[in-house]
Amino acid sequence: MRIVVAEDLYLLRDGMVRLIEACGHQVVATAATGPETLEALRTWRPDVSVIDVRMPPNQSDEGLRAALAARSEMPGLPVLVLSQHVEQLYARELLADGSGGVGYLLKESVFDADQFLAALERVAAGGTAMDPAVIAKLLSTGSPNQSLDRLTAREHSVLALMAEGLSNQAIGHRLFLSEGTISKYTTSLFAKLGLTEDDNSNRRVRAVLAYLNKP
Repeated sequence: MRIVVAEDLYLLRDGMVRLIEACGHQVVATAATGPETLEALRTWRPDVSVIDVRMPPNQSDEGLRAALAARSEMPGLPVLVLSQHVEQLYARELLADGSGGVGYLLKESVFDADQFLAALERVAAGGTAMDPAVIAKLLSTGSPNQSLDRLTAREHSVLALMAEGLSNQAIGHRLFLSEGTISKYTTSLFAKLGLTEDDNSNRRVRAVLAYLNKP
């Protein structure tokens, strides 16, 4: 994969670059400010980017705003936000176009290289990789959604884990259920959300976006 790394802290940025390249991927550009991030995304159109939220010049939300600007110009451009903070408004906006290829992880929740690289690969493939704490924060301000209200408590649990980017097998392990049982739950929740199977859409991504992007 061709990857852009945007992080203002040198040691963390350099560490991510070394990790990514050690795993056989290519870091095509790095950035330490919001404007540099947007320029790198425009220039390289990477397979996926890793972007911090708070970057110079103002240390507010420059990284996330650069990601939003890039995705508005290049719809579906895969972005994995890696931050210490949950910016609810911008995180919701990042999900709003419904195209997938979005991740939002908290730095304190990334415990090993495999977890980080798996999230990168999911986002690059057009999927999602959402930190449970980010999901909880986004849902805390959501308003009722009639389609989601039709889901059972178990289906909500399955969908929440799907939002983290877990496969049916991984969800089954987490909930102590068989993969076949999880498959039945996903089929049921897709039907309740009105997501029909077709060749041009990813129902898992669309279900996750419906879940996280409640108005």
